[in-house]
Amino acid sequence: MDGLPPILRTILARLRQFAPGSDVGLALGVVALLSVLVLPLPTILLDLGLALSITASVLVLMVALFLNRPLDFTSFPTLLLLTTLLRLSLNVATTRLILSHGNEGPLAAGHVVAAFGGFLMGGDVVIGLILFMILLVVNFMVITKGSGRIAEVAARFSLDAMPGKQMAIDADMSAGLINEETARTRRRELEEESGFYGSMDGAAKFVRGDAIAGLIITAINIVGGLAIGLLRHHMPFAEAAATFTTLSAGDGLVAQIPALLVSTAAGIVVTKGGVEGTADVALVAQLGRGPKPLAMAAGAAAVLGSLPGLPTLPFMAIALLAGGGAWIRYRHPIGAADPALDSLIPTEPPISETLRIDMIRLELGYGLLTLAGGDGPRLTDQIKGLCRTIAADMGFVLPPVRIQDNMRLGPAEYSISVKEIQAGKGELRPLMLLVMDPKGGTPQMAGEATKEPAFGLPAMWIDPSLKEEALFHGFTVVEAPTVLSTHLTEIVRQNVSELLSYAETRKLLDELPTEHQKLVAELIPATISAGAVQRVLQSLLEERVSVRDLPTILEAIQEACGGPSRAIPAIVSHVRARLARQISEQHTGPSGYIPLVTLSPDWEAAFAESLAGPPEERQLAMAPGQLQEFVRRLNEVYDKAAAGGESPVVLSSGAIRAHVRAIVDRVRPGTPVLSQLEIYPRARIRTVGTV
Repeated sequence: MDGLPPILRTILARLRQFAPGSDVGLALGVVALLSVLVLPLPTILLDLGLALSITASVLVLMVALFLNRPLDFTSFPTLLLLTTLLRLSLNVATTRLILSHGNEGPLAAGHVVAAFGGFLMGGDVVIGLILFMILLVVNFMVITKGSGRIAEVAARFSLDAMPGKQMAIDADMSAGLINEETARTRRRELEEESGFYGSMDGAAKFVRGDAIAGLIITAINIVGGLAIGLLRHHMPFAEAAATFTTLSAGDGLVAQIPALLVSTAAGIVVTKGGVEGTADVALVAQLGRGPKPLAMAAGAAAVLGSLPGLPTLPFMAIALLAGGGAWIRYRHPIGAADPALDSLIPTEPPISETLRIDMIRLELGYGLLTLAGGDGPRLTDQIKGLCRTIAADMGFVLPPVRIQDNMRLGPAEYSISVKEIQAGKGELRPLMLLVMDPKGGTPQMAGEATKEPAFGLPAMWIDPSLKEEALFHGFTVVEAPTVLSTHLTEIVRQNVSELLSYAETRKLLDELPTEHQKLVAELIPATISAGAVQRVLQSLLEERVSVRDLPTILEAIQEACGGPSRAIPAIVSHVRARLARQISEQHTGPSGYIPLVTLSPDWEAAFAESLAGPPEERQLAMAPGQLQEFVRRLNEVYDKAAAGGESPVVLSSGAIRAHVRAIVDRVRPGTPVLSQLEIYPRARIRTVGTV
């Protein structure tokens, strides 16, 4: 092409815009089809169009046979419409030629119609009409009707199954089985599948209408041709009947044979369902899967061939073929030697899979499955946000959250389990909004009274139409997925120390930057074991102290191990002292200071005197009455501080901090307890009460 003149190259470049497969070419093709419905068509172009219709129908059938899966032919509904339009346009053009030039002979409508009307009909008009009616009945009553029904059911089931499939994709991504790109691809395939079956449901109506139109057009051709031949051209009745009936039946056969092929292709595509692989491979693999069915079929054919009156040769030939297939399958059963068929063999998961424990599991009632999709905030997206928040706040990546349905739960119930032990449950209204009063009271609105599942606050489920009213009153309004993700976040924060396994600890150590790997090599295992480091990190996480600054924590562990005691509580105390700036910043309030509730010298002495046991394993042995008095006074101080808008921390000496914290956490969960060494020297403090 480089040697062509510039003008010729420009012309060829322009012509490429009209080539098949281009947008301009497709538009011109559709316009040409519509033009045939109005403009007369010469016989040479009509023959070309009929040849194109037959060849295209064969091509569509072959593509359908060799499909690996239905979604590989998503353009089929559009192609079904175009081929139907092509056949109808050619029918109209043929009708015009039959009615206007039918008296001129059998070639009036072109050579293709004449060939089908003469050669394939055997010159017998009655046989041709009967053959045409049989093809019409087979196409209309059997193939088209059946494939249309399957497409309708497949479209309905595909739409109903979309929320569950979306949740399964999101659960696999949350569990780490697939990455985000794979999940995006599978969601796109799911949308294509739903759209494909919906389009096939509608496209099946085109084929059915084409069959009806073919019957009507043939009847019009026969009746109209007879009327024109008798009244206009004054032909004898026998000659007019033979001429116009032959042409009409030939035209009907030319239209119905491609329609039958395309209808068969549509039936193959919609009945393929979830079978992977081409139709020939799937049929051979499944029909010839075992030797017994083939052997029984061979025996039945042999018995039929031996009966008197039945032809022996065809039945015996079939018996030999089936028997040979049974013998081959007996000698070579489906197994490792047949990799192409391995996917058809059902396999059971190994027993070891049942021993695996889900670190975090979220179980949903069937009424909450829509939370995984829809137009609002998606639960899986909020769980990914939770994982990022925990990683930023606490310093390690959460294990995958497994999401699954549980038919034993109520439709609107959910359950959260940590290490397969239930840690929380609740009930949602997916189509409603949860309203809470920031002041702690019950919102006075029309709705369903409830308790916020994460913190037990009084709340109200309201209709979404009341959202603006709730916001006007200053209430907090959240969607159902947000309620669930908030509850999940609180459960995770309460049990975050249990989620840090030995494997996760090793992963944190291995992923430290290169400049800190020497510290890890010197510390583990010569000075302390990885298991002991895990216990130190768990102790920090249990009190919601972030382990993100892992190098500082390892340096503190190394320093503590150089002292007189290597007990875990002593190491934890030293690490917390090294993290004083971080801990102080964590508990600094909006006013810029740390609100404190201190212990009086009497309670400090009482706790210190109640410690018993060796120094490394001290236990608190305080009298129950004395403990009750401490709890009572602590609650009084905290209630007074809360009335003043403060959320203070308890301050004690380092020797008794862990024991004070054990008591405080039982009566006021989540209340931080610090020692004097954990208060950063430059931090601003304010005492709001004393016990």
